[in-house]
Amino acid sequence: MTDVPRSDAATTPAPAGSPDLPDLDEFLVDQTRTLLDTARRSVRPEGGFWWLTDDRTPDRGEPIHTWITCRMTHVAALAHRNGDPDAAALVDHGIAALSTLLRDDRYGGWFGAVDQQGVPVNDRKAGYDHAFVLLAASSAARAGRPGADTLLADVLTVVRDRFWDDDAGAVRESWNRDWTVTEDYRGANSSMHMVEAYLAAAAATGDASWADRALRIATHLVHGEAARHDWRLPEHFTTDWTPLPDYNRDQPADPFRPYGSTIGHWLEWARLLLELEAVLPQPPSWLLTDARALFAAAVRRGWAVDGADGFIYTIDWDDRPVVRSRMHWVLAEAIGAAITVHRRTGDAVYLDWYRVFWAYARRSLIDQTGWRHELDAQNLPADTVWHGRPDVYHAYQAVLLSRAADGLGGPGPLAPGEVTA
Repeated sequence: MTDVPRSDAATTPAPAGSPDLPDLDEFLVDQTRTLLDTARRSVRPEGGFWWLTDDRTPDRGEPIHTWITCRMTHVAALAHRNGDPDAAALVDHGIAALSTLLRDDRYGGWFGAVDQQGVPVNDRKAGYDHAFVLLAASSAARAGRPGADTLLADVLTVVRDRFWDDDAGAVRESWNRDWTVTEDYRGANSSMHMVEAYLAAAAATGDASWADRALRIATHLVHGEAARHDWRLPEHFTTDWTPLPDYNRDQPADPFRPYGSTIGHWLEWARLLLELEAVLPQPPSWLLTDARALFAAAVRRGWAVDGADGFIYTIDWDDRPVVRSRMHWVLAEAIGAAITVHRRTGDAVYLDWYRVFWAYARRSLIDQTGWRHELDAQNLPADTVWHGRPDVYHAYQAVLLSRAADGLGGPGPLAPGEVTA
């Protein structure tokens, strides 16, 4: 992998004939209802939220995953703050599971997953999971739900003391159960989700130091590593943050640590950089420049590059497609990035892409029961990387960001974290 000069932020024009979306407002309202209905179907009465199958029934072969419970709790908290009369019970259900079932009472922190008897099946303490505990607790606290402040105080301490590496300005990846051995690996994915969680924590607590930490992570990974590699963000690193370009070459379709560079994360970062910009008293100008550059790189290298519409999952370091599956979460993040950068800049090219993305989602990804999580390279249902419909987090946030967009849904509901609303 060879470092190349920083590219400009010019954005590839959307395909000619950007589609009109005359009924988008009504569709978005319907999507809000459908996605919340899916969240309700995932409730496990004994605690936590199920991984759902493609027909939205519990997949009882899966354990109770902390990241799924957190994401459903976060979505329910957003819905509650937006006036949904039934969402409070979902938030409270999530808080209960995160305060008991999924928490390690002996050593502190949260398990990755437990079985149906509450026995840990993954007792590592992962930064990825803890980022989502922090996001869920912050959102629940802002929603004013009982027990949320206690949960938030708990996870803030764990995340600060165990995962934040102040010397490096970065996040540790994971620990063993008793916090004695940290993993010999660092990852951009967990760091990115910590940025989102830190922004939510800053909003929930009023403590600006969490936004400062988010800026340090973004400075390193985006303004440093992504820019040095012409916006092909390296995902995998050694403990001293040296990139590992060949990591998981033999497991290219790993759902959390795939080989190569992950297009969807470029889009997710583009949105997060502007959410970060909005809360900093003196934001650096590169936050906008880099957000535009990431978006441009994503549509140029990831959209329909193999002859069919949709974003491919991953590329190698020469921009060749590796995993060609179309993930729902990548398209959802593309929608969020497009409308966020458009609202920040007023540039019509992002609005054009936003319309292209929604038209594709409605045509290929969304059926009467919600969003399919994965399509193959011909845009047919697939389960190479993801089976079923584990959660609604990415799709729900895309809908909220769209409904909050000026002229596209009215002044309306909250955007994720309220940062871009």
